[in-house]
Amino acid sequence: MMTKDQLAAELKRIATSQISDITRAVKEGQKSIALNEVRDMAHRLNLLADAFHPRAVESRSQSQLGEPAAEAPQAA
Repeated sequence: MMTKDQLAAELKRIATSQISDITRAVKEGQKSIALNEVRDMAHRLNLLADAFHPRAVESRSQSQLGEPAAEAPQAA
């Protein structure tokens, strides 16, 4: 299990790397590359989140298709 400091460092590493790539693509006018970098960052963050709280396989496949994951009904 990662400590808070390790998690913070990993989040910062992912964000710094991806934001740099996104910024470069936007400055160069490459919209599709910038969007791909945003998707890549979301994917990396989802993988990190799954390491802490794995989602159901069905929810994971829906989120990869860009669909919102269905929430499980909660007991009253």
